[in-house]
Amino acid sequence: MDEVRPSSGAPAHGLVPLFPPGLQAIYGECRRLYPEQANPLQVTAIVKYWLGGPDPLDYISMYRNAGCPAQDIQEHWHYVSFGLSDLYGDNRVHEFTGADGPSGFGFELTFRLKRELGETAPPTWPAELMQGLARYVFQSENTFCSGDHVSWHNPLDNSESRIQHMLLTEDPQMQPIQTPFGTVSFLQIVGVCTEELQAAQQWNGQGILELMRGVKVAGGPWLITDMRRGETIFDIDPHLQERVDQGIETEGSNLSGVSAKCVWDDLSRPPEDEEDSRSICIGSQPRRLSDKDTEQIRETLRKGLEFNSKAALPPINSQRQSHERPQSRKDSLESESSAAIVPHELVRTRQLESVHLKFNQESGTLLPLCLRGRLLHGRHFTYKSINGDTAITFVSTGVEGAFATEEHPYAAHGPWLQCKKSFLSLSCLIELKCIIFTNAGHFSLMFVVIPKL
Repeated sequence: MDEVRPSSGAPAHGLVPLFPPGLQAIYGECRRLYPEQANPLQVTAIVKYWLGGPDPLDYISMYRNAGCPAQDIQEHWHYVSFGLSDLYGDNRVHEFTGADGPSGFGFELTFRLKRELGETAPPTWPAELMQGLARYVFQSENTFCSGDHVSWHNPLDNSESRIQHMLLTEDPQMQPIQTPFGTVSFLQIVGVCTEELQAAQQWNGQGILELMRGVKVAGGPWLITDMRRGETIFDIDPHLQERVDQGIETEGSNLSGVSAKCVWDDLSRPPEDEEDSRSICIGSQPRRLSDKDTEQIRETLRKGLEFNSKAALPPINSQRQSHERPQSRKDSLESESSAAIVPHELVRTRQLESVHLKFNQESGTLLPLCLRGRLLHGRHFTYKSINGDTAITFVSTGVEGAFATEEHPYAAHGPWLQCKKSFLSLSCLIELKCIIFTNAGHFSLMFVVIPKL
């Protein structure tokens, strides 16, 4: 539960030791922008997260921003979070690893909401929205980056609004800061319609954000969210759809993977086959992804965000030293039962003759994006199951380090399946009767290797 109250602001210089340094650093950046609002309204977690409360953000400050009419920037409310970065430096929430790296998760969230005529106090629903995103970050230990999208599937303010999803970008006013516990950047939440989210998935988030900056009612230069906006940027300016289509055609998509409801089955042999590496057990413990499998899938997802990098998967046998990854953060694809992991060298790579893939409806609708926006541009795309360790990666011919090959286009390493592009063209899907849309609301795909004549 949260409460709204005026903030206490920063104390006098002599009381600095009693004032958390990380908190003070963020307040300092806020005071730079709002020197006349020393004590803004705050939404405060009554029971702090580090005392067992449900809300990870200790505070959300709310400022009134006058905008800049000369630049078509309208008046709005500006929300700033406190808690995703390390506020205290005493390990109560975040492990302190030094001042050279990121502080906590390395960022705080901001949000800009159009001020309605006659509104004298900021609405508090954005604070709960920010708490929801923060809970996701703390629970999954996945961080956000500029250009990321969040599929929310609900009006952000629980109204009838078309603004039901989010993109993330750098806050246009707040600058990254250096605190005693590391660096902190500020990522701004931008509310978007479903059509704009889909365009960001098919092309890239940064491109859609740039288009929105040029449309005043869709956000303008500072990307201010207007929950009453009833038209998409494509309704407002139909020519913008042409720019998106051109971008997809020339650049492809920078969405390299998604968390999904997905499973795959090897149709080459019966599922009860005891040698199936997806069901290997040691004692009573089920087979889980090894650290090296996890690291490779993680890199698969991350590398796809680099526009100009050469598409490649890290070698499956590469030796990674533990110091390369901070121990204070669990990678999002890491197994929760690492103690029961099967040694990596005991799990062989298997070539499959036929596979059956199943996706939930939302994940299935991204298959054209996978083909058109990723594989046709020499890249890769990964579905990572939210219900277990299963992962499905589609790879194009130009991707290096894949264990699926032209000769063996379907290959599995434990629960990780790779499918090669040469057998994944749209015509191939039609010829093999691969796509079956069922009334149950999911996609079912069946792939079979056709021997060359």
